[in-house]
Amino acid sequence: MKSEALQHPPSHVAVIMDGNGRWAKKKLMNRIKGHEKGADTVRTIVTASREIGVGVLTLYAFSTENWARPETEVTALMSLLKKFIRTETPRLKEQNIRLNAIGNTEGLPADVREYVFAAMEETAGNDGMILNLALNYGSREELTSAVKTIASKLQKEEIAEEDITEAVITDQLYTAGQPEPDLLIRTSGEMRLSNFLLWQSAYTEFFFTDTLWPDFTRREFEEILSHFKTRNRRFGKTTCSLSDGSPQ
Repeated sequence: MKSEALQHPPSHVAVIMDGNGRWAKKKLMNRIKGHEKGADTVRTIVTASREIGVGVLTLYAFSTENWARPETEVTALMSLLKKFIRTETPRLKEQNIRLNAIGNTEGLPADVREYVFAAMEETAGNDGMILNLALNYGSREELTSAVKTIASKLQKEEIAEEDITEAVITDQLYTAGQPEPDLLIRTSGEMRLSNFLLWQSAYTEFFFTDTLWPDFTRREFEEILSHFKTRNRRFGKTTCSLSDGSPQ
């Protein structure tokens, strides 16, 4: 049974999973071991989110900047991603979770795309939760792509300048049709967005923890969600408290 604080979970939680490499370094291990341990944490948090009732969980898995890492690490990460998708797809189906990839997926290696798209197709009918994996994702690239699409529609006279609204821009993003994140968690003590969901996070609540991602537990996740319930989300207004609805 859910605790009272988790009776009404956030509709959308986003996570910057940081600290795999530092976790491995602290334990005198290869960085890849940190990523492997981090994959176990992903499994834990995905399951917890589904059971708690989170509608959308977005995980920052591989950024456009991550290609600058050593080739051996990138290759290992792609291999780990394929393994994760292969082993977790049956579990996602059992848990009624739909897998979705956001980012420039065309920039991924062909074999990785094949695994990702196959898993998306297999889970397409699931409606219990959406799991967004941000792969080859960069928010500035996402926004640039949206601008280009809208500019093309203007040129073709499919829309007029006065038709361009925030909603039109939102509809061109990878997360079109999904609620914006209520809560964004970043692990490992870093306090920046790192080119993640810049447009979508305009009114998102942030929570930063010093815990390295491989050490992040379901208990800490639930504690953060409970703390989120105490935040006053006014969206620029002077009303609305998540905790009691009292004016602020």
